[in-house]
Amino acid sequence: MTDYGVLSNLLVIFAVSIAVVFVFHQFRLPSIAGFLVAGALIGPHGFHLISDTSTVQVLAEIGVVLLLFTIGIEFSLVQLASLRKLLFIAAPVQVGGVVAIVWLGSLVAGLPWQQGIFWGFLLSLSSTAIVLKALAANGETDSLHGRATIGILVFQDLAVVPMILLAPILASPSEGAALSIFLTLGKSVVVVGLVVAAAWYIVPKLLEHIVRSRSRELFLLTVIVLCLGIAWLTSLGGLSLALGAFIAGLVISESEYSHQAMAEVLPFRDSFNSLFFVSIGILMDWRVLLEYPAIVTGLLAVILALKFVTGAGAVLAVAVPPRSAVMTGVALAQVGEFSFILAQVGQENGLLSGAPYQVFLAVSVCSMIITPFLMQWSPHLARRAEAVQRLRRWFPGRTTAHVLETEGRHLRIKDHVIIVGYGLNGRNLARVLGETEVPYIALDLDGDTVRREAQHGVPLYYGDATNPNVLRHVKIEDARVMVVAISDPFMVRRTVQVARGLNARLHIVVRTRYLRELEELHQLGADDVVPEEFETSIEIFALVLRTYNLPQDYVMKKAEQVRREGYALLRRSEMPELAHHLRGGTLSDVEVETCRIDEDSPAIGKTLAQLSLRPRTGASVIAWTRSGVTESNPPEKTKLLAGDIIVLLGSRDQIRRAIALVMPTGTH
Repeated sequence: MTDYGVLSNLLVIFAVSIAVVFVFHQFRLPSIAGFLVAGALIGPHGFHLISDTSTVQVLAEIGVVLLLFTIGIEFSLVQLASLRKLLFIAAPVQVGGVVAIVWLGSLVAGLPWQQGIFWGFLLSLSSTAIVLKALAANGETDSLHGRATIGILVFQDLAVVPMILLAPILASPSEGAALSIFLTLGKSVVVVGLVVAAAWYIVPKLLEHIVRSRSRELFLLTVIVLCLGIAWLTSLGGLSLALGAFIAGLVISESEYSHQAMAEVLPFRDSFNSLFFVSIGILMDWRVLLEYPAIVTGLLAVILALKFVTGAGAVLAVAVPPRSAVMTGVALAQVGEFSFILAQVGQENGLLSGAPYQVFLAVSVCSMIITPFLMQWSPHLARRAEAVQRLRRWFPGRTTAHVLETEGRHLRIKDHVIIVGYGLNGRNLARVLGETEVPYIALDLDGDTVRREAQHGVPLYYGDATNPNVLRHVKIEDARVMVVAISDPFMVRRTVQVARGLNARLHIVVRTRYLRELEELHQLGADDVVPEEFETSIEIFALVLRTYNLPQDYVMKKAEQVRREGYALLRRSEMPELAHHLRGGTLSDVEVETCRIDEDSPAIGKTLAQLSLRPRTGASVIAWTRSGVTESNPPEKTKLLAGDIIVLLGSRDQIRRAIALVMPTGTH
């Protein structure tokens, strides 16, 4: 009989998580803390609602893998190179500082020096999953403290490898142990180097062929296989799966398809990531809190303070402003998820067992639960720190504004134009924007075009604009204008709707084929809609007027007038009576023309009777529009105001003479 144990466990996990996170949301508490509490409730030390915790932990590790993969995509090698001070100075200072202080404290407490160093390893690591999730949720990944925090977390994840290798040696020192470590590390470096080199050569070409298929499902499956596959291969070299996934993300970040890859993986990442936080909560034994309340509380306070000081001090050493240093220290103050893996290795080798192990788990989980709250509170503490005059004297010129000014390349693009579709219209617009130095980002689903233009430095990316994650990746919240220049009517409507929901201030310009789509696009949120039917009609009547040798400036003025009036001349549906006569052919011997009353028109303030257009020119005013409302056969007492539109009926000469009477002097 089929075993549905995994399905029932997942159902319990998600159901309880929904209830707990919903309650947390009502009190404006972080969702991460809600997942941790949900795990504690359903775990073996809570209500024991799930039986197979090992499966949950496997799924949770997939969540961590996907999280690091997306972080790798958001990073680039250029950004990673810019973090070299953090990776080679600040991060070693932070990790080494924690290890040294904990080692000294353990000697004072009477523990063997080997256990002291191992406890230092455990407490030096911070939670990559929780911190990155909180940074992403607050939009702070690209901030100064966000980059500093990520740089140190990357180093910590790398440091896990030698820590795991050192654990057995600390448990039973022997001759030749150092040589064994170096050989293992050398093997890891070679394996990882080969994997990365192969991936850098194969992945871009593979994605190029996959994109040409225009299959979204195939693209998604390829991205997931690349993520998990590269992570698994690097794990063979001794690195963690999560760090391997980060490397896979870095490989894809250098391609033109990173935006779409990121958008496709995000839903899976968020789902599996919630399982990770639940699995951490499952490990928590609440009885330890009741049995050792003073020890757990005291250790928690000491660890938070220690890691805050070492984290903030380490980034201060590399010229990070005090405000950002405080926020970095708070973000790194908890114990990390890789500490649990390291703790299991310590258990196997006798470095950690019994009550100390349970106390460690309790303190670690409590530090994770409190982290989202601390990160919410950290900006207030940081502002107070930056306002301290003594700190300003100690660190002159070390303000956030100063660093942002000197690191201009890290500034986020702002007030830019997003071009959706890189066909003829998109290319022309991009060319003009480039010449006028207006920042822009373009999206297209033609992989060949994206690759070709990207090689020439055009900021063109492969991405589906109907996906909100893609639009967020091109900073739609900071954009000023979006131009939708694609042919698919469904994609046009969906893009406008999604974009308007993400940025209410965005000015959206849409190109569409047909007039009938005009009203719907306006209702969905488009500010300006340019139907190709209208523009074709304008070009046709301009060519006809030139054939009759009318002045060029007159032809251009008429074309511009039609555009200003919202194409009123061509939108016959607004004047049903007139449209009926025209379709019937009863007015085939006359013409219909519209005329806008400008602010300097001599007709302003005059009634139709005072103008006497019919007696003077032979043309009749058959309709009148004001503020979008059209009235047929307006009364003679109608007084004209600036912005009014009158519709004239008559022969070509009669209409020309009538327009001359209402146009400003010198324009005809």
